[in-house]
Amino acid sequence: MAEVDFTIGHKNYTLACQEGEERLLKRAAAMLDAEAQQILSQAGRLPEPRLLLLTGLMLADRFSAIEDRAAAAERELQRLKSNPQRVEVPVVPPSIAEGMAELAARAEALAQKAEESLDLD
Repeated sequence: MAEVDFTIGHKNYTLACQEGEERLLKRAAAMLDAEAQQILSQAGRLPEPRLLLLTGLMLADRFSAIEDRAAAAERELQRLKSNPQRVEVPVVPPSIAEGMAELAARAEALAQKAEESLDLD
């Protein structure tokens, strides 16, 4: 088993963990210490049990808020999945496309005739 040393607030700890879990334990301890340091900066020195209790409560409150946001995001995602936004793309019917091509051809023919009549003058 691996051992990890860390500090929370003003006290040093050593905990054993499974091989490969050291990074996770250090990260969790760092989160606890950051919260504990914030409490200590506002309240001054506290007994260890009280500091750990307040730290745990602060992190639990933060976790609860994150859970609420995640649940709201999941509900919104489900709403969007069950009622996808409809996007309509205009499609030109083939008959209109053919009519427009015919008009373009006529316009070209008229333009050609106009050019020829100008060249004759």
